[in-house]
Amino acid sequence: MALQTTLPGHSPVWTSSQNMLTVCGRVFANMTFCFCHRKRMLFLLCTILSLITKSLGIGEVVWAVNCGGDAHTDINGIRYEADSLKVGISSDYGKTLMVSRVVAQDQILYQTERYHMSTFGYDIPLNGDGEYVLVLKFCEVWFTSPNQKVFDVTLNGEHTVVDELDIYSKVGRGVAHDELIEFTIRSGKLKVNGETSKINSKLLVEFMKGDYDNPKINAIYLMKGTIDDIPKLPSLPGTETSREEEEVDEEEETSDRPSKARRPSGPKVKDPYASDDTSTMLLPVIMALGAFIPLLFCLCKL
Repeated sequence: MALQTTLPGHSPVWTSSQNMLTVCGRVFANMTFCFCHRKRMLFLLCTILSLITKSLGIGEVVWAVNCGGDAHTDINGIRYEADSLKVGISSDYGKTLMVSRVVAQDQILYQTERYHMSTFGYDIPLNGDGEYVLVLKFCEVWFTSPNQKVFDVTLNGEHTVVDELDIYSKVGRGVAHDELIEFTIRSGKLKVNGETSKINSKLLVEFMKGDYDNPKINAIYLMKGTIDDIPKLPSLPGTETSREEEEVDEEEETSDRPSKARRPSGPKVKDPYASDDTSTMLLPVIMALGAFIPLLFCLCKL
């Protein structure tokens, strides 16, 4: 039975158990709606973040180090560890330069470096089978002419993936340069540039001492994915223009070439109708009409 009480200055208040259940039900419904709404909002937020990450072309970063420098997070969200390698010499001489082709926040990745007076390298952990891209970051901060620092880069002690790298010759002094190396890991085997070798859980990348000065490296990261997932450096000034000019020149050369008349294949065959007289072909038709007209005239007389 419902009870009704009246408070001074207030409308009657129902205190029945039925009303209490109704209120509790409404509260529970509101809580459920809020919970579901939050779940939907969280799912939507995760979806948006996923789409943004894909649109930025960022894959799964397995390992990254700022060679010769401190930890750093770049504009793509890649977290570079501080360099703890004990081999070689770390240097930040590049800080005296403004490195071009890269935003100010990430110049540090090309200003610090590790070099050695002989071959040295890094052991990079892998993350199972799949496709990988190794990104090697370089910047020439000392030499002002080509053929002063030239060296090779190898993987797994067997595969030369960068041959006779001359940073200055490629981009000049104080300019960022990336080398992208694609490879695949399958069932304990490394496949790169059509070559295969056995591999364990780590990838060895080495910078080989050559005849011209010392090998070096500014920063490294390993990404699981394809080359399309890698954030790229902007094109060098003038590169795009020259490519467009080359394409235009090729189109002009193609259009200037005289078009050759198509010649039929096979031996020449005499046309069986070439020597026929048209009047000979029409003779049977004329004879048929000559016979049909008198017959038609006779039928009309009847």
